[in-house]
Amino acid sequence: MIEFNLQLSYPGFDFQTGDVRLSGEGITAIFGPSGCGKTTLLRTLSGLTRAQGYAKLHGQVWQDANQFVPVHKRRIGMVFQDAALLPHLSVQGNLDYALKRSGMGMSQAKKEQARWVELLKLETLLGQPVLTLSGGQKQRVGIARALLSNPQLLMLDEPMSALDWRTKNELIPLIKEVVEASKLPTLLITHSPEEVERLADDVLLLNQGRVEQVETLQQTLSRANSPLFDEQGAVSVLMGLPGLVEMGLRTIKVGQDNLYISQTHAIHTPDVRIRVLARDVSLALSDPKELSIVNHLQVTIKELIPQGEHRMLARLHLQDGQHLFAEITQHSAQRLTLQPGLVVFALIKSVALAE
Repeated sequence: MIEFNLQLSYPGFDFQTGDVRLSGEGITAIFGPSGCGKTTLLRTLSGLTRAQGYAKLHGQVWQDANQFVPVHKRRIGMVFQDAALLPHLSVQGNLDYALKRSGMGMSQAKKEQARWVELLKLETLLGQPVLTLSGGQKQRVGIARALLSNPQLLMLDEPMSALDWRTKNELIPLIKEVVEASKLPTLLITHSPEEVERLADDVLLLNQGRVEQVETLQQTLSRANSPLFDEQGAVSVLMGLPGLVEMGLRTIKVGQDNLYISQTHAIHTPDVRIRVLARDVSLALSDPKELSIVNHLQVTIKELIPQGEHRMLARLHLQDGQHLFAEITQHSAQRLTLQPGLVVFALIKSVALAE
């Protein structure tokens, strides 16, 4: 359990979190617009910036009215946007620096280093100077260094904001693997809705220096006015089980239904997330057979939400209870006589594996 209530004021900005409790498991995304206080939260919670209030991890007091534990004693693994590696050292030198500060014995340290070097694919980079590394390579080294410091908590401060889309797509599944393998509670600061949807278990929503909400990812995505929808419109994230590959398409079991995605690479996890944009979902009163769209799901309309500009958002429930949004026109809703409780077919034009 991560618990805190932190306050900090300076000219033009007043930061007050109120009482916050995070589960201490998986990845909690700290999300909000630029200038809302995301980095201030990381700095005050870690002890890099001293604030008023209290902070605890698993019952261990980091600060309160009577004490303040400095950042180097809080056992936090930090990864910044620029990785912040020691430029005069090699990759191995940066890892050794973390190990010296970890307090681990030599045998355990060697085992931990081998574990994270393999998972983060650093074997061929150990002898290189860090100045020769690409942005994605630096971030992988930064994550390994953070893990080798023997932390109780990982903090990732926009680690992918400076990366191109291809490198980001390579790093996201690695971050997920690292968190699952380490069992460390992880705070991910990001302004990218896609990163939240692909990585987060829980979401902390910040706005103008205030914590507005702490909830699960599915709770955040279930609201038609979710701040995650501001850039790309409504999005649904479905949980499924990967199945067989046939004719270039992999089956994903979603409850009693099957979805099909293009098989671009192997899947090594027991379950996956499927990301669907509402604008890529159409509705039909019956299941059309002669159609190039392969993903047809029988769903029940739970709610029709006006969106302005003659558009509506249909909240749909799958047979296993997961929800799916579809964006339609008011004209289509009237023409098809759509209403809550009606069973229809959702035709999904594009499905992305959100791993």
